[in-house]
Order: sequence, then C-alpha cells, then structure tokens
Amino acid sequence: MRRTSFPCPRNPQPYSITNTCAPATPAICFFLGILFANFPYDYYVLWASPTALTTPSSLAIPSTRAAYLDVLESHLRFLHASPPLINRILHIVIGTGLIGLLTKLYKPSEANMLFDGASLVLYMCGITVYIANIVKGLRVVSSGVYSEGGAAAAQGEATLAEGLGIGGIGGSKEIGREDSLRVFAASNTILALVLMGVLVLQAGQWYAMKKETAEIEEMDRVAEEKRERRKDGKGSHSGQVSGEKARSPVGEKKRL
Repeated sequence: MRRTSFPCPRNPQPYSITNTCAPATPAICFFLGILFANFPYDYYVLWASPTALTTPSSLAIPSTRAAYLDVLESHLRFLHASPPLINRILHIVIGTGLIGLLTKLYKPSEANMLFDGASLVLYMCGITVYIANIVKGLRVVSSGVYSEGGAAAAQGEATLAEGLGIGGIGGSKEIGREDSLRVFAASNTILALVLMGVLVLQAGQWYAMKKETAEIEEMDRVAEEKRERRKDGKGSHSGQVSGEKARSPVGEKKRL
C-alpha cells in the first residue's frame, strides 16, 4: 500500500516589531506622550482638588480651585493658539497611524482581521473623541463661551416667566466652566485608554505571531527528523536484502 506524505508548512514571514506594529505604534506612543504631558492638569480636575495640597511656597500651584481653573484655561488657550506647523505635524502623525493600520489590512490573514481590525476600530474611536470633544473643547475654552445659546435660553426663560406671571421655570441647562473642563479632562483620559487598547492589541498580535512561528519551526524539525529516520531505515533494509542475495545459492552459482 502506497504511503501518502503531507508536505510540512513553510515558515511564515519572520516576526518582528517592525512588520507587526509599525507604523501605528510610534504614532500611538506619540499621542500618549502628549496626553501624559497634560495629565497633571487633568488630575486636579477629575480626581483631586488643589486646595488639599501642602506644597512649598516656591511652587506656583494655586491654592483655590477657581484659581487652578484659571491656570488650566490659560494652558489650554496657549495650546489652541499654537503655530499652524504644530497642528500640521499632529495631523500628519494621525494620518500616518491610520494609513499604517489600513496597510496591514491589505490582503489580511486571520490574525490581521482580528487584531488589526479591532485596532482600527479603537483608533477611529480615538479620532472621534479627538474631533468631537478635544478640538471642540479647545475652541470653547479659547472663546470663553461655555454654553452655546445658554445666555439666550436663560433670557427667553425669564421673559416667558414674566409673561406667565410665575416666578421662573427651573433654571438654565447650560454647562458651566468647571463642567466643561471636566468633560475635556475626561476626554483626554478616555483617549489615553483607547490608545493603550490599540497598543495591547498590537502587542498581542506580535506575541501570537511569535508563538505561531515557534510552533511551525517545531513541526518542521519533527518532520525533518522523521524523514531522516525513514531514509536511514530504507538504507539499512536495502543493505540487508543485498547481503541475503549474495549468500543465496543463486549467488553462489553466479560466483562460480
């Protein structure tokens, strides 16, 4: 009975940080660095109050929350008024990360569909947070108007209350300065978590490719050992057959 042998799979493209994560990973690390630089400002807006600080008098940290919010507003206005070159560099890096993820999805394998597809979804969520909350927040802080139409709505409610002869209708639903700055700080934190999720997915893809390559190399090694043992077995068997023919009577007559 003829034995059928199955070809052993070849090694895939060697894994490396370059061909599994670039160029999205450098762009994400760049964004995380920017968010980390802003984290000292966001921390005292979301989780702590500067009034509880006991710092040396040489440090210029405001002692009241209102004064701290003034410092934060000045910082955000300074960021929003940065030169156009800074904005262009930021948008170029954003586009580089997006193009990198899209390039990895060209003729995707199963691993690319899982890891790079999820990474692209998270990356687009980060871009949405950046456009909808961060950019809009910077514009609101720079303008100093924290509620679009808030003053007109409040005036309209007061006029309606006077016409109806009642004391007032609730209150205006405008978002104040502190709440707007809280939303801005929370958006930075959400964006950082989303980008760290992309890094985790890219690291997971690199580890999965590394394990796959090691398993395929082990399969190749085992298959090669089986082929070598099969060749050695055939060689020893052919030697035994030739020896038996030489010792047979027919072989004796031929020699005579």
